[in-house]
Amino acid sequence: MRVPLFAVSLLAANALAVDVDASVSINISNCKCFPGDACWPSTNDWANLNQTVSGRLIATVPLGQACHDPNYDSARCQALRDGWQSPATHMDDSASVMAPFFANQSCDPFTSQSKPCTLGNYVIYAVEAGSAADIVATVNFAKKNNIRFVIRNTGHDYLGRSTGAGALSVWTHKLKGIEFKEWNDEKYRGSAVKLGAGVQGFEAMSAALAQKQVVLSGECPTVGIAGGYTQGGGHSALSTSFGLSADNTLEFEVVTAAGEIVTASQTENTDLYWALSGGGGGNYGVVVSMTVKTFPDAQVGGATLSFYATENPTETFYDAIDAFHAALPAMVEAEAMVVYYFTSDFFTIAPLTAYNKTAAEVEAIMVPFLTTLTSMGIKYTSASSSSATYYSHYDKYFGPLPAGNIQVGIAQYGGRLVPLSTFQTNATAMSAVTRYIASQNVTWIGVGTDVSRFGAASQNAVLPAWRAGPLVHATLTTEWSFDPAAWDRMLANQRLMTRGDNARARGGHPRVGRVYE
Repeated sequence: MRVPLFAVSLLAANALAVDVDASVSINISNCKCFPGDACWPSTNDWANLNQTVSGRLIATVPLGQACHDPNYDSARCQALRDGWQSPATHMDDSASVMAPFFANQSCDPFTSQSKPCTLGNYVIYAVEAGSAADIVATVNFAKKNNIRFVIRNTGHDYLGRSTGAGALSVWTHKLKGIEFKEWNDEKYRGSAVKLGAGVQGFEAMSAALAQKQVVLSGECPTVGIAGGYTQGGGHSALSTSFGLSADNTLEFEVVTAAGEIVTASQTENTDLYWALSGGGGGNYGVVVSMTVKTFPDAQVGGATLSFYATENPTETFYDAIDAFHAALPAMVEAEAMVVYYFTSDFFTIAPLTAYNKTAAEVEAIMVPFLTTLTSMGIKYTSASSSSATYYSHYDKYFGPLPAGNIQVGIAQYGGRLVPLSTFQTNATAMSAVTRYIASQNVTWIGVGTDVSRFGAASQNAVLPAWRAGPLVHATLTTEWSFDPAAWDRMLANQRLMTRGDNARARGGHPRVGRVYE
């Protein structure tokens, strides 16, 4: 995450079609100061900053240096390559990012040993924030010296906002405070938890389990909660029951661009509170901590289902996917949240999550769709379960915790919010979209939920399309290859995502929200 957003567009210019108006002039004096410029802070200036933040200033050394001369180390390099798709490899580093497109092959562990290891698009320095005062010092230094400023926790951001060439980053990853409390004001009375900006999903879930509570977090357990997740909305396996993470915020401790530490809530600095609750990560200030509602732990029902193109006629396979989209509104209405995937080879629900429901109740939710599949002659496998706690449900289907089962750096992403009504009112077009997307070697990752009853219009800045009723958050992915010879093909996949698949998906439902665009 970071404050200025325009740089993402500049980075993407090599991969996207960008029309530039020749009449537009650029005032160089407004540009940020860059290493090598006369305005760049002196060694003494950086030393003074380091002293101010108690030695927490980190000069970036890219993880991939072990794979390049003169620091090449065969064993370390191989270990790095083997673990490169694990979030754990990147999240505890002050500069590494999980979206390889935005690393731009800078000190890439998969490129030639002889290729120089350069900083490229990585931040040049990071301050490992241990307090709000460290963040204030970092913000003020960047502002005083006109340096590009980046906010980072784990490096998960798909849009590249966790990095930036020539930037000074405030690294919030070590702000791990977790404090459960009872909240009592005119807006809300009930259980809550204060989370430091560095707290990740698996840490919050573990702490909540001990309190017999649940807290909303993402399907990837290593994602931080207080950063881009909540500030971007934040859907969860519990969202059909409790809304988005942004719908449950109570208070933020924030360092503003002016270098001031303020509290933002529904009664104090309300405009800032509104913006931080779903208005986009890294835009309005550096969050130091966030307080959110928690909910009673309960049994959680779960289900999975799979069928394959090789075991079913092609048209029947796609007709079955259409049948799922027709059945999904009833599943969501029964208070389930459904994660599903499909390609030209397979369809899978992984999983359906139903808070405070038994395995038998989950089976009842699934029965109409299973009956349809049977009538179509589809060969499928399905299973239902009930877990005593949300933590155990999550560990079963999204785990094993703490790392989870989601790899990083394996795909490029685009996405849309698709009202489920579209699959009924525009069924023919959406059926064609489904087939086209699958034919392009694209994976559709869908999240079926309904958060329309949460977050009144005046409460937060969540994209209004989330309130359109039952919907699918559809993420479209193309393969990412770390083979250096495949770089041009990866850029072509990026163009396909932007101009082709995502645009084609938009054709079926042109008036809904766009994500990852």
